[in-house]
Amino acid sequence: MLSLLLSLIVIFAENLIAYGNLNISAKHPSTLEITKDSYLTPSGDCIVGISSNRSPCDFSSDFITACQNEDSEIIAKLTIGPHTQFISGRGHPDLTFKNAHSAVIRTSDYVDDRTIMVHSDTAAKNIDRTIIGILQNGHQLSISLTVL
Repeated sequence: MLSLLLSLIVIFAENLIAYGNLNISAKHPSTLEITKDSYLTPSGDCIVGISSNRSPCDFSSDFITACQNEDSEIIAKLTIGPHTQFISGRGHPDLTFKNAHSAVIRTSDYVDDRTIMVHSDTAAKNIDRTIIGILQNGHQLSISLTVL
């Protein structure tokens, strides 16, 4: 019976690689952003990764469709060296994943073409400060997105 139930669970995932930067402060209280930009100014206080290898428009149609269900749970796993942080949020019918530049996780229910998750339990300011310190030295950040 358990194997039958497990076979019915379909999990979709997407993976990104981004990099830290000296200007990462991660102080924003309601958003967290990964960008394809190769630079960061001090005003980008929501950005935790630059020079990303992918953006929302690169995600599979199956992943996007699964995220467009407001009952879906989306988990982001941020990994840098031995450090990992999980972020949990929700899907939304208005998510388009059309942005070719940046991916934004939001604690609110605001949606635009950059939004990949709403009602997140974590914003940039909530990221473990050890992780932020490592990112400020330019290290590689792996981001795994899973929708359940």
